Amino acid sequence: MPATPSSPGLLRRLTQPFTRRLQWRIVVLFVGLLLGVQLASFMTIRGNLEGNAARHIDQELQTGEKVLRRLLAANAQNLSEASRVLAADFGFRAAIASGDRDTLADVLDNHSARIGAEVALFEDVQRRLVASTAAGSEALPMRAPSSGGSTIGVFKGRPFQLVTVPVRAPQVIGYVSMGFPINWAVLQDVEQIAGLRTALAIRAAGGGWQVLPAADGAAPSAPPIDTAALARQLTPGHPGAILLDGGLYSARIVTLADAPGNEAAVILLQSVDEAVAPFRSLQLILLAINAAGLVVFAIGSIVTARTITRPLQSLSRMAERLGAGDYSEPVAVRARDEVRDLARSFEAMRQGMQQREAQIRRLAYWDTLTGLPNRAQFHDTLGGHLRRDTPLSVLMLDLDRFKHVNDVLGHAFGDRLLRQIAGRLTAGGLRQHDMVARLGSDKFAVLLPHTDVDIARDVAVRLRRMLEQPLTLDDHTIDVSAGIGIAVHPAHGKEADQLMVRAEMAMYAAKSQPLHEGGVTLYDPGIDSSSEASLSLLTELRAAVAQDQLRLFLQPKIAMDTGAVVGAEALVRWQHPVRGMIPPMQFIPFAEQTGFIRELTGWMIERCSMRYAELQRQGIDLKFAINLSTRDLLDQNLPAKMERLFSRGGVRPQALCLEITESAIMDDPQRALQTLQRLHAMGLRLSIDDFGTGYSSLAYLKRLPLHELKIDRSFVMAMETDRADLKIVRSTIDLAHNLGLTVCAEGVENTQTWALLKALRCDEAQGYLMGKPMPEAVFAEWLTDWAAPQARLRTEFAPFI
Repeated sequence: MPATPSSPGLLRRLTQPFTRRLQWRIVVLFVGLLLGVQLASFMTIRGNLEGNAARHIDQELQTGEKVLRRLLAANAQNLSEASRVLAADFGFRAAIASGDRDTLADVLDNHSARIGAEVALFEDVQRRLVASTAAGSEALPMRAPSSGGSTIGVFKGRPFQLVTVPVRAPQVIGYVSMGFPINWAVLQDVEQIAGLRTALAIRAAGGGWQVLPAADGAAPSAPPIDTAALARQLTPGHPGAILLDGGLYSARIVTLADAPGNEAAVILLQSVDEAVAPFRSLQLILLAINAAGLVVFAIGSIVTARTITRPLQSLSRMAERLGAGDYSEPVAVRARDEVRDLARSFEAMRQGMQQREAQIRRLAYWDTLTGLPNRAQFHDTLGGHLRRDTPLSVLMLDLDRFKHVNDVLGHAFGDRLLRQIAGRLTAGGLRQHDMVARLGSDKFAVLLPHTDVDIARDVAVRLRRMLEQPLTLDDHTIDVSAGIGIAVHPAHGKEADQLMVRAEMAMYAAKSQPLHEGGVTLYDPGIDSSSEASLSLLTELRAAVAQDQLRLFLQPKIAMDTGAVVGAEALVRWQHPVRGMIPPMQFIPFAEQTGFIRELTGWMIERCSMRYAELQRQGIDLKFAINLSTRDLLDQNLPAKMERLFSRGGVRPQALCLEITESAIMDDPQRALQTLQRLHAMGLRLSIDDFGTGYSSLAYLKRLPLHELKIDRSFVMAMETDRADLKIVRSTIDLAHNLGLTVCAEGVENTQTWALLKALRCDEAQGYLMGKPMPEAVFAEWLTDWAAPQARLRTEFAPFI
């Protein structure tokens, strides 16, 4: 059944925040940009409109002030004409000439009544008050210029406009002044002409402004102004914004009189709301246009975003199917832009993945060389039968001498041979539901469902006999045989891995004893008892380093020419708390197999460094030889570990000699050579151990950065009796010296061998004659008692020297 996108994944995609979905991100981006532009435009236009409204109000207030001053000037002109008529009146001048103050006051009163003046007074030439129509006129705070003119002041709590004209007969005999109150008629004219609201205000010395109420029932403003509220908000100069009757007004103070204690002003008020009402209507229209444009743009953005994202959503769902392993449905998207190219790429990817998955399945479950099922398919099939709990048998086969065929006839011939073997096994009389698989290299397995031990044994014997029949390839007749191991379910295990491991163990037992039951072995628990014991021992070895159970043993190395001790070979022993001293051969091979040998080598280097420092303090300078395993030699971190050791200053590089076997080098010559070159560059001495036992010594000897050759004990111990070994030792010493290397012979156990090696100019020797491997503490005592052996070379060896 084709895989479909998982419900949680689909639900998560549908419910994810809209800001994380491409469609809404496009809409938000476009609408946000438009909204930002509109907002900036709206704020700019609004600022300009509000500025224009403020300037318009200020212009109206300026116009109102001009109108007021022109009305006052016109009123002063009219009053001046009326005052001049009085000054030219004969009766008035006669009253002045009479000197009768009462008569003059009556004339002034009559005339002021005719022209509507509330105050009339006459002053002599020195501007001394002579007569007045109002009590307290002498306290009138202002005087008009003597040359004629007008002024404004406050008298009896009201602003007055005072006009003064000279009286001539024909010379100036005095001055007549007429005072007219500034009434609400003037303010009404200002309101009607300029469209403003007005108010009269006075201020006494040291006090605040006092707004005068409308007099005589006059109503210059509609509705009436709250005089108290207005008075509280008046400030000197420009009062700014004033709140009256729930509305905002812009005010302007027009000063009429500014003498201290004699201040009067007209307050001009313009409603801000009325002034900006046309601009606000324009703003609302603009806002409506922006909102409509925003809605249209949002709808267009949504449509555009959906047009873009729908094909992408379709591709996303298809990608989920591809991720789930469903390659059956072709990728098809209706689009005419770059999304179509993306869909074509998805389709090409789907086809490629479908082809690669088929190839991967073939590689994962089938052996490409023989066409048989591989280990993975065999394991899965075996597991399926075990889940059904049916009896079955597993046969494991490993060909004999197949490596020799590869080495002699080549890998191509070996591959053809494996195909022939696979054909024989599948045609070997097996049932249809039996399975033959190639597990790797020359190892095969056979699964026999519904079989017991007897049937499995019969099939194994039949297959082995069939494989023993010679094969002919390219005129080569090949004898093939195999060791076969058998494990059955449920007697030998209930898990696939367990059965395969036990069948393999039985197979190796069969190969080690090929004559036992014709090379066919049934699994027996006793086969892996030794393996379990070794595994237990290896587990304990991991704790041996931490618990200080390892011991350092040293075997001395002697200089042949002087007989002095020049060094020692370092060896490890394990002092088990229960089992006692465990020989190296019981734990070193397993440490090598598991890689734990690196820990042992590190312990050896550290321990030798400590022992070297102790001997140095005693005045003894020796070098220590440490064996490196294959895993040590292939460890790319080994040079770095050695550098850290030398940086601590405990030991010099020249004090250590690393011994390497030829087999360790041959496992990976290129990698081993790189490691040796790095160690050589650090100043470490390098030695080939067991020289002569390998098969590629001379081929690599000239390439390796060596200092020493160590002749294997198998040649040294038989030198006295085997002339061939003597010649090999002599040739090896000559070869090493010609290459500039020193020679160390191991296995020296008698004085005659010592004499022979000394005569052959061998550089160093070690063996039981000088000393067996001994604990490091004992080694220090042994040094004080050492004396070189004295031996004469027998005459029979003279021809070989």
